[in-house]
Amino acid sequence: MFIAILTYKKPLEEVDRYLQAHREYLAEHYAAGDFIASGPQTPRIGGVIMMKGENRTAVDAIIAQDPFKINGIADYQIVEFTPTMFITDNLKMILG
Repeated sequence: MFIAILTYKKPLEEVDRYLQAHREYLAEHYAAGDFIASGPQTPRIGGVIMMKGENRTAVDAIIAQDPFKINGIADYQIVEFTPTMFITDNLKMILG
């Protein structure tokens, strides 16, 4: 499992210009089963995406499709971790 931590490099006005395209990208990857959770940081300095991926190369390929990445809106820190505890069985089912 991976967490992508996004940090905006551009003013929020520019972030907002690409927000709809970013949300469409998120929706596509939720439908594909790649993403588990996502949302903006508080305060709004970036965002977080929790995702599944076979390996870092696969995750990097998914991130490369993000309009925020393509247009230089955000930097990405990718953290890989192995979940060992879950709050519900539903998350265990999602993780496979």
